[in-house]
Amino acid sequence: MTRSHALRLALPALAAALLASCGTSGPGADNPMSFFVTSANPGKGADLGGLAGADRYCQALATNVGAGKRTWHAYLSTTATAGSPAVDARDRIGNGPWVNAKGRTIANNLAELHGSSNGLNKQTALTERGQVLAGRGDPVNMHDVLTGSSPEGRAMTDGKDTTCGNWTQSGAGSAIVGHHDRTGLDDSAPAKSWNSSHPTQGCSLEALKKTGGDGRLYCFAQ
Repeated sequence: MTRSHALRLALPALAAALLASCGTSGPGADNPMSFFVTSANPGKGADLGGLAGADRYCQALATNVGAGKRTWHAYLSTTATAGSPAVDARDRIGNGPWVNAKGRTIANNLAELHGSSNGLNKQTALTERGQVLAGRGDPVNMHDVLTGSSPEGRAMTDGKDTTCGNWTQSGAGSAIVGHHDRTGLDDSAPAKSWNSSHPTQGCSLEALKKTGGDGRLYCFAQ
């Protein structure tokens, strides 16, 4: 066997060893991320297929970046109907702690997440791919994130449509959104709220964009 032939035989084994030592970063990798803002809307505005559809979307996005081993839920509340009670977003996401795609801690527990000391802002509310989303002051503002929730992370009780028909409507209706960058037109608490800032002008993707959004969701892993 010539020296060059032996080298050619050894190269594939060497490459495999190097890959094993470096680990992987694609689907299937052990990604410790437990919080993200969705990189896109599923396609039908606030019609997410209900809570179950929203959860599946969060799970799929997480799986695409190697974080699918954990159970993911969308941070969404629903209002009570004749056939089912209200659901509070805060009761769907576990107890924390939660870290973003860069390993930055967003909050250690539910109390911190819903208090003034959480770590959410434009630079930390990253997508599942670690991207910073556009916010107020950028050429296109996309800081609205669908939640249907009060500042405490609970379903609204004022009798209005605050969830676009419990996340099944893409036309008429309205939903409460928060600001991922925690900025707004003024310095009021709603303008700075990550989860409960104002209602949308409708439920279609076009309507959601009118108030500074793009139909994004918060996703948390338990």
